[in-house]
Amino acid sequence: MKATHIGREENTVTFKMDFSAEEFDQAVDRAYKAGKGRFTLDGFRKGKAPRKLIEARYGEDVFFEDAVNQLFSVSYPQALDELKIEPVDQPDAEFSEIKAGQDFTVTLKVDVPPEVTVQDYKGLKKPKFEISISEEDVDKEIEQLRKRNGRIIVVDRPAKAGDSLVLDYAGSVDGVAFEGGTAERQPLTIGSGTFIPGFEEQLIGAVKGEQRDVKVKFPEDYPEESLAGKEAVFSCTVHEVKETELPELNDDFAKDVSVFETLEELRQDARKKLEFTANDKALYEGRNAVLEQLYDNHNFDIPEGMIRNETENMLQELAQQLKYQGLTMEQYLQFMGKDVPGYKAELRSDAVKRVKTRLLVEAVAQQEGLEATDEDIETELSGMAAMYKTEPEKMKEMLGGAGREMMKRDIRHRKAVNFLFENAVIEEQ
Repeated sequence: MKATHIGREENTVTFKMDFSAEEFDQAVDRAYKAGKGRFTLDGFRKGKAPRKLIEARYGEDVFFEDAVNQLFSVSYPQALDELKIEPVDQPDAEFSEIKAGQDFTVTLKVDVPPEVTVQDYKGLKKPKFEISISEEDVDKEIEQLRKRNGRIIVVDRPAKAGDSLVLDYAGSVDGVAFEGGTAERQPLTIGSGTFIPGFEEQLIGAVKGEQRDVKVKFPEDYPEESLAGKEAVFSCTVHEVKETELPELNDDFAKDVSVFETLEELRQDARKKLEFTANDKALYEGRNAVLEQLYDNHNFDIPEGMIRNETENMLQELAQQLKYQGLTMEQYLQFMGKDVPGYKAELRSDAVKRVKTRLLVEAVAQQEGLEATDEDIETELSGMAAMYKTEPEKMKEMLGGAGREMMKRDIRHRKAVNFLFENAVIEEQ
């Protein structure tokens, strides 16, 4: 096979693959040997009929399609590698006349990433930020820690905001029960906002064993259209009223929930963590602001295949997040009142932005000669190994060549983003 580059027009590359008559005949012979078991001819056991007799019976071209497919599957990746073409979608292929004993040519058109020229990427604006953690911020953090270490106890009094209830309920609209409107021994924290607006507040004052009707109206944009905007009545029976008994804030509390000996040491640690989180958030937002400007300053087209691939990646990311929450994509879309094609359409603009931004950052890395060094890779491998509780060499084996290349791209990307941020100027307020 001989691969020849023909030309490039915008984001589409045209090239051809020439096959000799000898290559084609050898491929036909391989196709015959692989597929002869499908044919039965009188006088021969299945799979034993000679090639010439099968061709005489079923046509000279009976094995052509399999032969061409086999040639293409092997030669196409070779041609891409030889011509240094990185396709982003499946190619369009046009075949010359295919005959036994004759050369043939495949002419291909394939979309590739755009050739991006990045300009004016130094001196972009970045926001000025100052980290300021107040005593009130520390108080809130300690209070959250206190609540996480609280003890749930059953109380014999009317329910109040913040209490947890265990209740049965049965919902109906115009006296008719609806699907999904019934539950037994359902936990509910008053004020959590997990139920329909107005539901939880009506249970304030309820006591154990009480039956109470809760009247609510479903929101107009409620995902279940048959209930949207409808008034409903939930017949509720309260089984338990619980409250969280919070531990006293003192040095003993600090010893129980941390490695510190005093409450003051715990507060100092909480402050440090808040400062670290705030700084991390400010850097993240600052880098994003710089990338936003980089994106806004450049306008170029990208192939549809890149947009489709990125959209699929975004769907896979969401599916993985939902899986950790015990949900499927189908459940999520049903709850949101959407379907897959409609949701993909909504993701399109974000997909375009992600692809273009990534291409721009890669262009910066190339222009500045930013690369992933051996030291960078070893540091990354060590971090991943520690995360997965294994050895760096084992992690290297698990990643393989493709994973290592992806790691290099990620490191280059981070270096380029850091370069952009470090070379940005603080925006005056």
